Amino acid sequence: MTIKLYYTSPSITSWKTTITSSQKDGDTYIVTLAETAFYPEGGGQPSDCGTIEAIPVMDVFEENGEVYHRLSSLPASSSVHCEIDAQRRWDHTQQHSGQHLLSAVCIELLDAHTKSFHLGRDIVSIDLDTPALSEQQLLAIEDQANMLIYNNIPIKTYYVSQEEAKKLPFRKLPELDGDIRVVEIQGIDISACCGTHVSRTGEIGIIKLLKTEKHRGMTRLFFKCGRRALDDYQTSHRLLTSLSQHFGAHREMLANVLYKLEAENKEYQKQLQHMKQMMARIEAKGIVQEANDSSIVFRIYEDLPSKDLQIIASEVVTHYQKTAILATKAESRLIIVKSPSHSFHAGNVLKQQLEATNGKGGGNDRQAQAVFPTNDELISFIQQLQNGLSTHT
Repeated sequence: MTIKLYYTSPSITSWKTTITSSQKDGDTYIVTLAETAFYPEGGGQPSDCGTIEAIPVMDVFEENGEVYHRLSSLPASSSVHCEIDAQRRWDHTQQHSGQHLLSAVCIELLDAHTKSFHLGRDIVSIDLDTPALSEQQLLAIEDQANMLIYNNIPIKTYYVSQEEAKKLPFRKLPELDGDIRVVEIQGIDISACCGTHVSRTGEIGIIKLLKTEKHRGMTRLFFKCGRRALDDYQTSHRLLTSLSQHFGAHREMLANVLYKLEAENKEYQKQLQHMKQMMARIEAKGIVQEANDSSIVFRIYEDLPSKDLQIIASEVVTHYQKTAILATKAESRLIIVKSPSHSFHAGNVLKQQLEATNGKGGGNDRQAQAVFPTNDELISFIQQLQNGLSTHT
């Protein structure tokens, strides 16, 4: 059986050992080692990454107490040099120990118990058996967790028998056979866990709560510990500093500045929409006059967005009871807004006319639109459409 260095010597990240078995599995190979520091996925903690004789380790898993390593190829010799990704291991260790501490604090302060734990590449979360957490509760949890980090409390790992386990105040008594591995934060928490952990709470560094979400009647709490939390703070600090300098405001005033800008922008948008409506009415009158007695008006614009065409077309239909077919070269797009006085189906007519072109589009009885690969094809289609609709006018 492999000696598990991640338990016996958790600080080891580089070592020499011997391959004790190997087998082909599809296009990969699975090997076992005399000693391994590669942690296999388990207990919510992802497996370690690294190399065996410079060959990347693709996966590490445990079955019946044995640790297996998946490789893309076999080393030339059974004597191998192994290295794990020390930064990844330390990150996982900080997050996992932070989770134990955070879960204990949630029980202490709110009697909210952790039902599941997920350690992702960027973020960590626990599901708590409470429907919601207030801002005040989150702040209290964060403050208490970090105070326990500052106290630098010892964290011990050890094994106990089934009988001994019954005497310990576990958060949840594990349903396991044989000896049970215990992770104890002295005076704070006792849990059964197979993961890697720091030796004192101070090594967690910091716990920063990020947000909560409702999840299956529970609350999913997202957080970061240690280096992840520091990286997050550094990113946030750079962003806030940049925005403060840009707007000439202290960080504490940034929210008010942005709220004010948002309110002003909404007002400007209202004014802009009003002006667009006025311009559309003037434009509609002009193109209707140019169309003389035709019940369908056509116009091609150079740079108007299709949203503006919709406003103009609606004015044509509403105030002049004519069908508007407008196009813009800026998007190589055409729109049809049909007058109720016409009996044809706008979407069906458009699809029929598009069959012999590279354009794509469709619509309903009253409105339709199409887009074309080039403006030349757009213009050609408009000429085709004018001829096709002549029987409907």
